[in-house]
Amino acid sequence: MAALTAAAKKEGSLHTIALPNDWANYGALIDGFEKKYGIKVSVENPEGSSQDEINALKEHRRDGRAPDVIDVGGSFAQSAAQQGLLAPYKVVPWDSIPEEQKDPHGLWYNNYGGYVSIGCDAKRVKNCPATFADLRKPEYKGKVALNGNPTRSGSAFADVYAAALANGGSFDDIQPGIDFFAELSRSGNFIPVESTPTTIEKGQTPISIDWDFLNLGYADEFRRKGADVDWRTAIPFDGSFAEYYAHGVNKDAPHPAAARLWQEYVFSPEGQNIRLGAYARPVLVDAMAKDGTLDKAAADNLPTVEGTPTFPTEAQREKAKETVNRNWAEAVPE
Repeated sequence: MAALTAAAKKEGSLHTIALPNDWANYGALIDGFEKKYGIKVSVENPEGSSQDEINALKEHRRDGRAPDVIDVGGSFAQSAAQQGLLAPYKVVPWDSIPEEQKDPHGLWYNNYGGYVSIGCDAKRVKNCPATFADLRKPEYKGKVALNGNPTRSGSAFADVYAAALANGGSFDDIQPGIDFFAELSRSGNFIPVESTPTTIEKGQTPISIDWDFLNLGYADEFRRKGADVDWRTAIPFDGSFAEYYAHGVNKDAPHPAAARLWQEYVFSPEGQNIRLGAYARPVLVDAMAKDGTLDKAAADNLPTVEGTPTFPTEAQREKAKETVNRNWAEAVPE
C-alpha cells in the first residue's frame, strides 16, 4: 500500500466518468479521496450511463483521455470484461467480498447496491403507488418515469427486471417487464423522460422508478434545500429486485496507480461507510459488522426489506440484456 500510494501521488490525477455527486455519496467519496491523498479527481460526463462508460473505455483507450476506473451495472461490467477492457486487480479486502459478487480473476467486483423502488411526490400525487400493479391505475397518467433508457442505463435495466418479476417473469425471462412498460406507454402512464432531481422538482416526473438509495437521498436533498416536494419511497413487494454496482480498472488506464488506490479507498471501511451514509448497501457490510468497522447508526437507517435477495447469474443477465436491447425501442417508443 505504501508503494501504491507513492506511485499514485506521483501520478497526481484520477480520471473518472459518470459519477454524479448525489449518486451513492460520490461527492463525499471524491472529497475524501482528494483530501486523504492529495490526488485530483476529474469527472467526465457526470450524468452518463453505464454504456457511456464502456464506450469511453473503447473510444479513448489509446489517446490518454480514457477513464481510469468504471462504476457500472452488473451486466455492463461483465460485458466490459468479456471485451478485454479491464485489468485484473484484487483489493485488500478481496477475500471478504462474497464469491458471487466478484469476477474470480479480479476484473470486476461489486462495491455497493440497493433495491428497485418507487419514488413519488405526495404533493403532486394524491395516492402514491407502492407496487408495480398500482402503476397501471388511470390516476397515474403522464406521471411514471425511469432513470434513463434500459438499453444504456444499469438502473433502468434493473427496473425492467423488477417489473418482469412482478408480472410473471423470472431471471430467465425479462420480456414481461418490457411488456409491462409497453402497456404503461400505451395507456399514457409512462413518459419517456429521464427522471432526475431537477425533473422531479419541476413536477415533470412525479413518480420515478429508481434505486432506493437514490430516492431516499433525493428526499433528504429536497428537505435540505426547502424544495416544494414531498418525496416518498416504497420498495414494491411484487417486484423485489436488488443489484450491486461493479467497479473495475481500465486495462489502459492513464493513471494506473491512482486507479488502484481509488479501488482500495472505496472498498476500505471509510469508503464503505460513506456509501452507507447515502443509503447505499456496501458489499462488505457483513464483514464490517463482524469486525466492528460498520457505522451501525447509518446501517439502522436503511429501509427494512423482507427476505434475502437473490441475483441473476451472469448468463441470465446477458440473456436479459440481449432481450432488452432487441425489443425495448419497438415496445416503448420515445
